[in-house]
Amino acid sequence: QVQLVESGGGLVQPGGSLRLSCVASGFTFSSSVMTWYRQAPGKERELVAEITSAGGFTYYGNSVKGRFTISRDNAKNTVYLQMNSLKPDDTAVYYCNAPPPLDYWGQGTQVTVSS
Repeated sequence: QVQLVESGGGLVQPGGSLRLSCVASGFTFSSSVMTWYRQAPGKERELVAEITSAGGFTYYGNSVKGRFTISRDNAKNTVYLQMNSLKPDDTAVYYCNAPPPLDYWGQGTQVTVSS
């Protein structure tokens, strides 16, 4: 049974930091590209970051470039998203995803940036 379980979300003040984690099981994590998406109320789901299977290449959306860092630990079947200098516009539900052809999604974790 495939599972992607996100954690680490919460309420943080503008300028603060959070680290999201996503633990994967039920598939060969070390062979899969992994991504983080987010969806804010009333907005479309947005690609935040992507990392290749061995971690050698990363991609970031323009809105988070320079503030967020994606990483992974294949020994722990875990992908991370370090989020620094958070802004109110970063408020969203953040989802972990193994992209197609797998197309597995986690349940999401809420991140709220507010004073």
